[in-house]
Amino acid sequence: MQHTRTVFFISDGTGITAETFGNAILAQFEFKPRHVRLPFVDTVDKAHQVVRHVNHIAEVEGRKPIVFTTLVNVEIMQVLEQGCKGMLLDMFGTFVAPLEVELGMKSNHRIGRFSDVSKSKEYHERIEAINFTLAHDDGQSTRDLQRADVILVGVSRSGKTPTSLYLAMQHGLKAANYPLIPEDFERQQLPAALQPHRQKIFGLSIQPERLSEIRHERRPNSRYASLENCRSEVADAEAMMRRAGIRWLSTTTKSIEEIATTILQEIRPERLEY
Repeated sequence: MQHTRTVFFISDGTGITAETFGNAILAQFEFKPRHVRLPFVDTVDKAHQVVRHVNHIAEVEGRKPIVFTTLVNVEIMQVLEQGCKGMLLDMFGTFVAPLEVELGMKSNHRIGRFSDVSKSKEYHERIEAINFTLAHDDGQSTRDLQRADVILVGVSRSGKTPTSLYLAMQHGLKAANYPLIPEDFERQQLPAALQPHRQKIFGLSIQPERLSEIRHERRPNSRYASLENCRSEVADAEAMMRRAGIRWLSTTTKSIEEIATTILQEIRPERLEY
């Protein structure tokens, strides 16, 4: 499908907040926009460049671009308000200004999630969580599992690695993940290294048909990817998790965000509070 409208995400930080929020709103509409993220617009000169860019697209396409902004600098925002020919959706202006009135205080107009990463305890904990998660990906290491916040288990290609990384990067959780393999099914019990940490374990499963599709992309026409083998592995893994009393869910139709939120609700519900 050819794109029908250009959407800009403009920020004096990374632009991730503007893009995340904007995409959540755009998902309500059946159309395919062209995305343009313009981060670090932190001077008036850069703001004027942005205005020229947006206005050029408006002229070329013959319709207003949609412009999501998270600009905290008032002077920079005024440049867009006065010169931009796009449909301007200022998230800070829409939400921060009314909150200032309601709370009776001024916002700190901080750019980005961390005002000074060198002094942010939360930021350093997040980096530590990412390093831990990378070191404990796909059963590479079983050392220090007592430090893990969560241990994901499941058959190969059921979504353990991306979910672990999301939990580390977005929520600062030390997330290990461990593949369940035929040898584990033959023993009919969890790997010995995981037994002491059963309360931290969360299982991921997947429909065999979808698993077979994913594995065929990695190893075409192999026994590893065959539907028969996928059915057997998934059935054995789910049976093992039931016997062990492990909480688990199917990732077949769920996004990484949905999977991670479910895990947080079950394992670390306090991480859903900020």
